[in-house]
Amino acid sequence: MLYQALARKWRPHNFTEVVGQEHVVKALTHALEADRMHHAYLFTGTRGVGKTTLARILAKALNCEDRQGANPCGQCLICREVDEGRFIDLIEVDAASRTKVEDTRDLLDNVQYAPNQGRYKIYLIDEVHMLSGHSFNALLKTLEEPPPHVKFLLATTDPQKIPVTVLSRCLQFNLKRLTPEQIRAQMAQILAFENLDFEPGAAKALARAAQGSMRDGLSLLDQAIAHCGGRLTDAGVSAMLGTVSREPVYGLVEALAEGSADALLGVSAALAEFSPDYQDVVQQLLAILHQVAIAQWAPDAVRRDDEAERTLELTRRLSPEDTQLYYQIALQGQKDLALAPDPRDGFEMLLLRMLAFRPQSAEAAPRIAAPAAAQAARAPADDGIREPRRAPELRPAAEAAPAAAKPIAAGGAADWPRMLGAMNLAGMTRQLASHCVLRTLTEHSCELALDPRQAQIHTPNVANNLENALQKLLGRPIKLSIRSETVREETPAAAEQRAQAERQRDAELEIENDATVHALKETFGAQILPGSTRPLDNTEP
Repeated sequence: MLYQALARKWRPHNFTEVVGQEHVVKALTHALEADRMHHAYLFTGTRGVGKTTLARILAKALNCEDRQGANPCGQCLICREVDEGRFIDLIEVDAASRTKVEDTRDLLDNVQYAPNQGRYKIYLIDEVHMLSGHSFNALLKTLEEPPPHVKFLLATTDPQKIPVTVLSRCLQFNLKRLTPEQIRAQMAQILAFENLDFEPGAAKALARAAQGSMRDGLSLLDQAIAHCGGRLTDAGVSAMLGTVSREPVYGLVEALAEGSADALLGVSAALAEFSPDYQDVVQQLLAILHQVAIAQWAPDAVRRDDEAERTLELTRRLSPEDTQLYYQIALQGQKDLALAPDPRDGFEMLLLRMLAFRPQSAEAAPRIAAPAAAQAARAPADDGIREPRRAPELRPAAEAAPAAAKPIAAGGAADWPRMLGAMNLAGMTRQLASHCVLRTLTEHSCELALDPRQAQIHTPNVANNLENALQKLLGRPIKLSIRSETVREETPAAAEQRAQAERQRDAELEIENDATVHALKETFGAQILPGSTRPLDNTEP
C-alpha cells in the first residue's frame, strides 16, 4: 500500500478519538442523544485543531445506520463512504476556490431535493469566510430556513470576516489550541503504535513547535521520522527544527544559579557553535524558569517527567526572587534582541544583565578594579563630601513579612497597625483598613471605627474581604462591624503619611546641607528645584 501521512492516517473517526476539544464534543453528543440538532453549525479556530474533522464526524453521526449513542458505528456503509470521501449526500465545498455568487447559486439549486441515501443532505463549506459578499447574501435565506432534510456545517479560521447576519443563523463553536502536553501525548501514542523509538525530549520539542495545531504536529512528526531515520532523538529533532536542545539551556540556568559570569559566557560560546536562533533559546530559558518558579511555590504541581528532578534541584540553588527577576529580564530582553548589532551580543548582554541586577548585599557585590590614576585622584574621606545614602536593602518577601502572623489573643491589647501588616491586604481592602482604628476585639467579634470622611470606601464587598482576612489571621470565625465616627486617634494611613512627610523633610535637609550642593550653588549659581527631592525609599514617581 502507498504510505499515508500520519495526519491523515490518525484523523479521528468518532467523538471519542477527538483530542482537546471536550467542550465542543460534549455539546454535540448531548444534542445528538437528545435529538435536538440545529440546522447550521459554525466551527471556528486556528489551523489543524479539528474543525473539518468534527464536521465529518457529525455528518456521519447524523446519517449512521447503527449509531452507538452519539458516536457513529464506523462499520455501516454510510460511515465507510464518509471516511472514504464518496458519500453522495455529504457535499464538501472549498469556499476559497468557489467564491463567486454563481457557484453558491449552483450549490443551492439542489437543496430542495431529498437525500439519496442518508437521512440528511449535509453541506460542509470549508473556509467559509472566503465567500464574496454576494455569495453570503445568496446563502442567507436558505441558511435561515433550510428544508428539514438539510444541515449546514461551516468551518473557518477567520470568523471576523463572516457577516453577522450569517453568524446569527448558526450555532458557533470555538475550537481552542491544543496544549503541548496534549499533542505530546498523542504523538507518544502514535509512535508506540508505529513501533518507533523516541526520546521524550524529542516529542516535547515537536509538540512545542506545533504551536497548538495537531495537524502541524503530526506533519512535523512525519518529517522528524524521515530526518532521524526512524528513531527520534533530541539532537536529531533539534537539528531538524533549527532549535537548541534543553541541555545547554539548563547549563545557562545552572551558571546563573552559581552567579558565575565566566561559566555563563562559556555556555553561551558553546551554544554559538551551533548558530542557534537566540529567540528560541530565550523561549526555552523562559520555559525552564517558569517550571522552577512553579516548583518553588507549588512543588506538587511540577510535571513529573524526566526533567522534574533537574528542575527541583534548581529550586534549591535559586531563590524565588532571583527566579522572578531572571524571568522578567528574559521576557523583556526578547524585544531587544532584534535591536542588537549581533544576536549573540544581545543574548550575552541579556545574561549579564541578569547577574548585574541580581539582589545581593554590599559585601558580596563584585568590585570592579579602578585604574591606579583614578584611585590616586579620588578625594580623601574627610574632604567634606559625603557618600550618597544607600537605598534600603531589598529582602525576600518571606523575611520582610512581619512576625505578627501568629493568632492574636482575643481581648488583648491588639496593635491594629501590626495586624494590618500581618494580613498583607491590597487595593481597596487595605485602604479601608488603614483608615480605621480598632475599638474592640473579642473572641467572636471585632469593632472598627472609620473616619466619616472616608465613608465612600466602605462597601459590603470590601468589608467582607477585610472580615475574611481577619478570620484567616486570627484562626477563628470573627464578625466584623465598622461604624462611622470622628476618629481622634492616629490611623495607620495617617501614621504612614506622617512618616513619609518626615522622610521627605530629612531628604530635603540632607540635600540643603550637602557640601557638594553648596559648592555648586556658590560656583554656578545652581538652585534646587522645588519638589525634585525624594527620599530613597519613596515609591512615588
